[in-house]
Amino acid sequence: MIRFAPGLRATVALVLSAARIPAAPPQQNPAVTHAALAAVETKLDNTIRSLDVNEPYDLLGMTRGIYLPGFGAVFTAELNLVFMTISPFVPALTPADIQKLHAKKLARVATLKRHMRDMMVNAAVALKGVPPEEQIVLGISLFYRRFEIKDGLPNQVIMQAPRKALLDFEAGRIDAATLDSLIRTQEL
Repeated sequence: MIRFAPGLRATVALVLSAARIPAAPPQQNPAVTHAALAAVETKLDNTIRSLDVNEPYDLLGMTRGIYLPGFGAVFTAELNLVFMTISPFVPALTPADIQKLHAKKLARVATLKRHMRDMMVNAAVALKGVPPEEQIVLGISLFYRRFEIKDGLPNQVIMQAPRKALLDFEAGRIDAATLDSLIRTQEL
């Protein structure tokens, strides 16, 4: 007979009872493939990088997407609204520079939100495996340095809409105002 320490006895019993639970059958053909998500991730990254070729947005890392069956596709990215370098040659910004940076970031949030709608439409078109009643969600986290003024600036912008509404807009069945009324936008 095998003897287990008292604390280990409960763990062993839990593992043995879990071993009797049948595993869910593996999904043979997922509705949304990893390749489809990866293609949308790349497209979103390229779109963010090209929003303003003269003063690019600073994409930090790469966009990540996940498909949640029964809910939809969710994509997240992190970016700095203004590409900036702090170097030994420019060690700190003046108060006037910090004010200009704040004003520029405020304007860029509005621009980003307009482009996010277009990015969601493109994702809805590309992700044919997402059912029309499920959601396309795009969440952008914004990066700030500690010295920045953040008044009026969100930490995140999250947009969510049914794939059907995004496809209806792309096909010309609804106008931009109708689509905007169907997109849930949150600034956190």
